Amino acid sequence: MNDAIAYKILTGEQLQQLLADGVFTGAPIDKADGYIHTSTAVQAQETLEKHFAGQTGLALAAVDLGLLGDAVKWEVSRGGALFPHIYADLPLSAVIAHGPISHDGDGNLILPA
Repeated sequence: MNDAIAYKILTGEQLQQLLADGVFTGAPIDKADGYIHTSTAVQAQETLEKHFAGQTGLALAAVDLGLLGDAVKWEVSRGGALFPHIYADLPLSAVIAHGPISHDGDGNLILPA
């Protein structure tokens, strides 16, 4: 599963920090849990709705998990589904695309290409 793309939801400030520093060390929840939370394409919409409801100025970063090697662990989380967790800082070099959170006409999350 390490050749997958995962998505990290970031605040605008966190994205700017990633771009400026070249590395993301984690949101407060990531630091508390000991890993950076990411979601698959299928999981990203629900993650956004569950954990970021009502927030504005959010961004989505597409992460090439294959570039992170053994730092990625697929672990059971919400509803028994496997989620990609990154047990390291996230380098900008592994972010293959990013952009503001946006939705299509049906309300579906548009993933950065």
